[in-house]
Amino acid sequence: MPESKARKRDTRQPETAKVAEPIGVVYKSIMFGLLILGFLWIITFYITEGAFPIEPIQYWNIAIGFGLALIGFLMMTRWR
Repeated sequence: MPESKARKRDTRQPETAKVAEPIGVVYKSIMFGLLILGFLWIITFYITEGAFPIEPIQYWNIAIGFGLALIGFLMMTRWR
């Protein structure tokens, strides 16, 4: 009876895991700055009862504040 051929072994070396480089100081400053600016925007809107930061757009000020904070939170996902 004929013998089956031996399987070839995988001779490739496993790839080493790449070490993530730390994020720079500028990135962190922008990230925390957007978070703080967004929350301050909302707080200012509520404390001044809608007179500031931009009176004509009224409750869109809340959306702007949350948008700024959301961008900061999304930037946190890349922070290592």
